[in-house]
Amino acid sequence: MKTAKMNTVFEWLKAIIILPLNVLVIIPLILLYCTNYGRQLIGLPQVTTGIILLLIGLLLAAWTMSLFARKGKGTPAPWNPPPNLVIIGPYAHVRNPMLTSVFIMQIGECLCLGSWALWIWLAVFLSINLVYLPLCEEKDLEQRFGQSYTEYRHNVPRWIPRLTPWKPSAR
Repeated sequence: MKTAKMNTVFEWLKAIIILPLNVLVIIPLILLYCTNYGRQLIGLPQVTTGIILLLIGLLLAAWTMSLFARKGKGTPAPWNPPPNLVIIGPYAHVRNPMLTSVFIMQIGECLCLGSWALWIWLAVFLSINLVYLPLCEEKDLEQRFGQSYTEYRHNVPRWIPRLTPWKPSAR
């Protein structure tokens, strides 16, 4: 039992280190270093907005990852996906709230640091996901979850949240 729990913790740490840590910390640090980023004159409203977005993104990420662990019984990593389809909480409003949280945090970083290189990185990362999700991830989800995912996909938008939470039809 203890080994299974340690494996789960290791899988989560691996997913967090490989995915969000790279997108939000490692790559931005490399970009800032390579572009000779120096102290920028950034206004207080811009920094405040950036910090608020970072906090909102962090809270959304924590909520979505918690749901993946508790309800999905898996991790956000493509190599260890949850065996259960998660369609509650923020997932009832938008299909990709975890990525949405990363985008929100990236925008917060861009505002706080005022770096053009980080804005370009955001555009590149967003573009990659605009292609990857419909071509790869959504096809995999449809194969794994069948009609349940198809119904979910038809009722819950990929990026722009529904105002009211979606509930699956009773069967």
